[in-house]
Amino acid sequence: MDLNPVEQGRMSAAVAWDDPRVARAVDACRRITRQRAANFYWGLRLTPEPKRSAMYAIYAWMRRADDIVDGAADTVSMDELRAQVDSFRASTRRALAGDDGDSAGCADAELAATWIALAATARSYPLDASEFEAMLDGQVEDAVPRAMRTCAELDAWCWKVASTVGIICVRVWGHRPGPAIELAAQRGIAFQLTNVIRDFTEDLARDRVYLPREDFDAAGLTPQSLASWSDPVRCRSFVLAQCERARALYRRSEPLDALVNADCAPVLRALTEIYRQLLERIAADPAAIVRRRVSLPIWRKIAIGLSARRAAAAWGAR
Repeated sequence: MDLNPVEQGRMSAAVAWDDPRVARAVDACRRITRQRAANFYWGLRLTPEPKRSAMYAIYAWMRRADDIVDGAADTVSMDELRAQVDSFRASTRRALAGDDGDSAGCADAELAATWIALAATARSYPLDASEFEAMLDGQVEDAVPRAMRTCAELDAWCWKVASTVGIICVRVWGHRPGPAIELAAQRGIAFQLTNVIRDFTEDLARDRVYLPREDFDAAGLTPQSLASWSDPVRCRSFVLAQCERARALYRRSEPLDALVNADCAPVLRALTEIYRQLLERIAADPAAIVRRRVSLPIWRKIAIGLSARRAAAAWGAR
């Protein structure tokens, strides 16, 4: 991966990942990831150290950002919420500059661990604060009931909350010359669209409709008629069209698999296959999105991970 002088200077400061303080912080982030992100956790297990520890730190930060908005959105005013997010944003900037000082005196042990682990990650990998800030902006936008009007509006939101995740992952994993960052952004949108389709009913109950109104109008449906599956033919066609949009993004971003560093190719392939299989389960039974939360069993995730590792090993031996 080509690094600019600033990134090279940051990377030259070695991080002792086995330092007891950092190791304890990473372990706390690992527990957060395992408890809160089953799909992500099983994929990350394929990542070599210390990149795996870095990803645990990043996930713990993402989880906290999400919890701040979810926990405060219904209990405080938007001004108060923005103030909380701005405080978190300021601490994030310091951590991404390699300063874990915000952990000192922090009464929240998990948050203190997150700052320590994130600062260690920022001293090791070329993270870009603008992507973390965009993610926070997307979370704040999501704090109030909303209904997406157009596909362009949905894509813009997906970029903030999901493309940024894909880009950050690729920055840690490393990549060969090529459009890896742009492809990671597309893959992130594909993942988020899969989530949006799967979580339609749950989101509607929270007064959030992410599937675009222009698509509902074109199909002669409303979010409420989709939720009640009142017109099975139209509802099925609508869901399948949404699935095809996500499939197209998976196809367009396929070159990313060959650009990510070989040691992290298994995790990318495993995560992609998990989300693709979720999407295909929905496509095989579109009405499932209004009956239950579509998921993959743990054994299937493990099998996907093992298959991804074998495929990466075979590719690397060529």
